[in-house]
Amino acid sequence: MKVVREEIFGPVVCVQSFDDADLDAVAKFANDTEYGLSSSVWTRNLKAARMMARKIRAGTVCINTHNYGDPAWPFGGYKQSGWAARWAKK
Repeated sequence: MKVVREEIFGPVVCVQSFDDADLDAVAKFANDTEYGLSSSVWTRNLKAARMMARKIRAGTVCINTHNYGDPAWPFGGYKQSGWAARWAKK
C-alpha cells in the first residue's frame, strides 16, 4: 500500500504483523522504501525486537513505543530521509 511505502507526516500508523522465525524477510520488507526517518517494533518478544531493530535502516528505531526523545535532540535518517537527501543528485 502507498501509505506503507511513503513518508507520511501526521497521525498515521501502519501496523503489520510478523513472524519471529523470518526476521530477515520482515526487515527486507521494512527497508523496501525510499525513506528511513523513524520506525517502531512492537512485540512481547524483546529478543526478536532487538534483532529486528538492528536490521531496520531508519534514523530512529523504537521498541514498544514511538517518538521517544526530545525533538531538540539531533537526529537523522536513512535514504531520502537523511540529511544528505536534499543535496543528493537525482
